[in-house]
Amino acid sequence: MSNASENTPNMTLILGGTGKTGRRVVERLSSRGVPNRVASRTGDPPFDWGDQSTWDAVLDGVTAAYISYFPDLAIPGAADAIRTFVERAVENGVRRLVLLSGRGEEEAQLCELIIQRPDIEWTVVRPSWFCQNFSEGAFLDMVLAGEIALPAGEVGEPFVDADDIADVAVAALTEDGHTGQVYELTGPRLLTFAEAVDEIARATERTIRYVQISPEAFAAGVTEMGLPEDIVWLLDYLFATVLDGRNAHLTDGVQRALGRAPRDFTDFVRDAAAAGVWSQ
Repeated sequence: MSNASENTPNMTLILGGTGKTGRRVVERLSSRGVPNRVASRTGDPPFDWGDQSTWDAVLDGVTAAYISYFPDLAIPGAADAIRTFVERAVENGVRRLVLLSGRGEEEAQLCELIIQRPDIEWTVVRPSWFCQNFSEGAFLDMVLAGEIALPAGEVGEPFVDADDIADVAVAALTEDGHTGQVYELTGPRLLTFAEAVDEIARATERTIRYVQISPEAFAAGVTEMGLPEDIVWLLDYLFATVLDGRNAHLTDGVQRALGRAPRDFTDFVRDAAAAGVWSQ
């Protein structure tokens, strides 16, 4: 899908344009009248990370790109794909790149180094766990079922709103002053997963329990749910590695990029509940 004609100059490409952040980036660019193209396997032209023959067509006329790699930059092979894509993008005339990275992920930070080239304007957006994982992601079905069973203990996580991530990405794509910046994005406070679930339960006036389970039990459960093997691996990696306390602190990335405070988890919960996301 394209939101402008194929011959439009200064096109902005959104990789992962149907995902949590990409969809929001597309909405914001479109509302500003910025010509944009959503890259997806079902798009026109189609884009597939695993098929390099699809890359040149989506890069035609593109001068800026938002790179969101599915399912995550931690996946083996992601760095090679990012390196090859960035080289191809620059060859095709792309001059501004914004990379969605991962906080506390060493593999993702290798990908950050790839885009840090002297011949382009680059920005890294490095968020913590998304609030929206509870409303439109991996944990939604658990919320609806009334029990969220995860291998996360008492470590605090500064959940960040996907709307804030998209606002930062769009600012980096469309405004000057963000080149060479690594924006580490967090919400304004730390919450354990149990505390986050309690807030959702209060807002929805439902009984929703948080249960801490072993990593083995979690892996077995998501496998039984039919999730793809790479997603199962990723979730296990994130809980085992990223939630070891390395991210249990706040940063000022949203403030630096946008000049305002990040949205609080309570605001996210209020709006999601009012929208009926968790209604049964």
